[in-house]
Amino acid sequence: MRIISGTHRGRQIFPDKNFSARPTTDFAKENLFNVLNNYADIAGSRILDLFSGTGSISYEFASRGAREVISIEQNYKHYAFIKRTATELGFSAMKVYKNDAFAACKKLKGQPFDIIFADPPYCLENLSEIPAAIFTNGLLAPNGIAIIEHPAQIDFSAHPHFSEHRQYGSVNFSLFRYSDESPST
Repeated sequence: MRIISGTHRGRQIFPDKNFSARPTTDFAKENLFNVLNNYADIAGSRILDLFSGTGSISYEFASRGAREVISIEQNYKHYAFIKRTATELGFSAMKVYKNDAFAACKKLKGQPFDIIFADPPYCLENLSEIPAAIFTNGLLAPNGIAIIEHPAQIDFSAHPHFSEHRQYGSVNFSLFRYSDESPST
């Protein structure tokens, strides 16, 4: 796993061997950030990374100059690894919390983020409830974008804030934005 761009471009990150997280592939991550560059100015943005896993996406945002990166990870070993790695890399804009992603959404209610990324375990029973957790808690800024990585069999296109679907190899991303008319749920 590596950081693709920014101040730490090319930096390799080596998760512990007993990691159970599935990091977003470098190919998918590179394509995702190419898309994000068309939608948002990452430098100076507030970022929420739900289900942080290895922290790969959080490190990428921090390396690209995000003003604040909030990483949420429930697994203690993963949380400790992300926290340690963020400190080693000098990412002072990163804050790492050990918490369930849905509980974190409730705690962060009304604190809008410019970009929200969620990469839940594909076997998560309530994976389809992630957009509701984001929008009912007012977590997305009016011009923000939320991205959920998910298995191919999940279809978010009926959600009122669904914007588009992207697929890179076996990796699927659904993007969510407020419509031009109103940033309300």
